[in-house]
Amino acid sequence: METPVTYPFHGVTGSQFVTEEKRQFARHLRREMTPQERKLWQVVRGRKLAGFKFRRQQVIDGYLADFYCPEVGVVLELDGAVHDDQAEYDAHRDRVIACRRIVVVRVPNRRIDNEFEQVLTEIEAVCRKRRG
Repeated sequence: METPVTYPFHGVTGSQFVTEEKRQFARHLRREMTPQERKLWQVVRGRKLAGFKFRRQQVIDGYLADFYCPEVGVVLELDGAVHDDQAEYDAHRDRVIACRRIVVVRVPNRRIDNEFEQVLTEIEAVCRKRRG
């Protein structure tokens, strides 16, 4: 069994143990983003969305969140076809992440493709509300 390694994440992610395998998988996912992830990343990276900073493929309690804003505790999950068959798993995952007082916003890929501006407005609204 592989020994867990701690990496210096900030906030709620700072005290986690992350295996090297999980860390490498997160790197792989950052390099191999879906078209929808790429499209959203271009808008949320570098504080371009209302000044909120997002990270890609952030490990939270052993799960990889597509995008995470540590400042306000918001996870963005883009749901492609694979999520149609794993609703129970996704619900459990969301509950685990919610225990850290993090809000999970799920966005179907088709909304990124067809309603992108509306999705951005909704994400910004959630982040602003969490900021207070």
